[in-house]
Amino acid sequence: MADYRSPLLDRPGAVAADGIDAGIAWHYGNPLGEQRAADTTAVLIDRSNRDVLLVPGPDRLGWLHAITSQHFESLTEGASTESLVLSPNGHVEQHWNVTELGGQIWIDTEPGAADEVLGYLLKMRFLKQVEPAIVTAAFAVLSVVGPSAPLVLAASGLPVPADAAVPLADGGLVRAVPRGFDVIVPRADLQRIADAVIAAGAVPAGSWADDALRIVRRQPRLGVDTDHRTIPHELAWIGTAVHLDKGCYRGQETVARVQNLGKPPRRLVLLHLAGESEQLPPPGSPVERDGRVVGFSGTAAHHYEYGPIALAVVKRGIGAQDVLSVGGQTAALDPDDAEFVPVEGFAGHRA
Repeated sequence: MADYRSPLLDRPGAVAADGIDAGIAWHYGNPLGEQRAADTTAVLIDRSNRDVLLVPGPDRLGWLHAITSQHFESLTEGASTESLVLSPNGHVEQHWNVTELGGQIWIDTEPGAADEVLGYLLKMRFLKQVEPAIVTAAFAVLSVVGPSAPLVLAASGLPVPADAAVPLADGGLVRAVPRGFDVIVPRADLQRIADAVIAAGAVPAGSWADDALRIVRRQPRLGVDTDHRTIPHELAWIGTAVHLDKGCYRGQETVARVQNLGKPPRRLVLLHLAGESEQLPPPGSPVERDGRVVGFSGTAAHHYEYGPIALAVVKRGIGAQDVLSVGGQTAALDPDDAEFVPVEGFAGHRA
């Protein structure tokens, strides 16, 4: 939505984010404390700038199975997963979070991506009985994250799903995701539900905290941690967003070739920045070794424990011994990313 401004920006201490997350809070006055709360108790993250689409219709599962990277035919009621749309050459064009519930597929995707998603779906519809539509104006995404998230949901009056997503009485849903829950709510109820979750004990947290914790998890965002050449193996989307045990789809040849060789040309890593400057490198900054470009940086943030960190996509051969530079700052790979590990085959859905 153009010029979107979340009502949660009216909360005390709120500082607006910019860039891809314009319209929601960057933080609420204590960004490092918000990160700590996400690791120790629970936080409410406003993600209401994300786009939401619905795909009803009896042909939806088989149709989406044929035109995306995910195994939609095996999705059961309440199941949630991720999916990609690839170019004919296997480059990532779209990334979706999806849930099958109540005879329709819910899709939420990056802010501003709805028109591209809907355009692709309509182009590929042919004679299928499906009616994809953008519903961002009617529904918004919130996330409740942290070890106390189930208790907070219950205390706020929201259902606490175990494995399968559950519907909300007035529309929307609650689904379990790694480290917490996504709550897709009627946009008219956004303020009320957010207030209830915060009153139940969740700390309001902004995109700064969300980004910092996402970097540690090596969880990329399309358009921030990707470029026009990104393929799924480079970002560990095999198994979560790409199913290896399904029929043909656009871009599958590249997926199969890289999977069989086990050697994507680049890989996603976590960089520790030396902190010569308080200014973090913007997404797309070149990562250099000995003056030669070996990759690019993506999301960067100050973490409450690790200091300045960033995601980056670098050449496969970059290792712990390499002294790197990004945005004029010295950088080094996190020890857990010191060596390239081939992606193992996986044919399941995200929990």
